[in-house]
Amino acid sequence: MKKSIALATLACAFGAAHAHVVLEYQVAPAAASYKATFQVGHGCGKSPTRQLVVDIPPAMQGAHPQPKAGWRIELEKSGEKVTRVTWSALTQQDKLASEFYDEFVIVARTPAEAGPVYWPVAQVCDEGRTDWVEVPRPGQKLSELKSPAAVLEVLPAEGGAGGHHH
Repeated sequence: MKKSIALATLACAFGAAHAHVVLEYQVAPAAASYKATFQVGHGCGKSPTRQLVVDIPPAMQGAHPQPKAGWRIELEKSGEKVTRVTWSALTQQDKLASEFYDEFVIVARTPAEAGPVYWPVAQVCDEGRTDWVEVPRPGQKLSELKSPAAVLEVLPAEGGAGGHHH
C-alpha cells in the first residue's frame, strides 16, 4: 500500500513540477531523516527566479540546506533552530531563467506524528514573485488552490510507535 501511495504521489509531483514549487518526494516516514528537494519548474512568467525562500515548518527539526553554486544561502534562526532558508542568485547569469528547471535541497528530521506538513515557499523573480503558501481548508483539495504550499505527507513510522524515543 505504501509503495502504491508513494508512486502515485511521485507521478503527481512530476506532472505538477512545471506548475509550481513542489517537493520531489512528497511522502516520508515519521521520525526519520528527510531530504526536502524543492523543484522549481519556471520563473514568474518570462522573468527569471533570483531568490527562493523556504519557511521551515515548526514540526521539522534540524534543518540543514545544501549549498548551491552561484547562490548565497542565508539562515534565519529562533535560538538554535533554523526557521527560514533563503537562496539568492549571486549574478545575473546564476538566476534561474524561466525556461529552465532547478532544485533546492534541505535535509531535516520529520515529526514523530503522521500527517501533512506544509512548506511555505516564496519564489522571487526579477519582475514579480509568487508566494506558494496556501494550505487547503478541511475538505478542500490541494489542486483547487492557486498558490499551494509544498506538502509532505508524513506516514506512521515502521512499527507504528512513531520512531525511537530517548
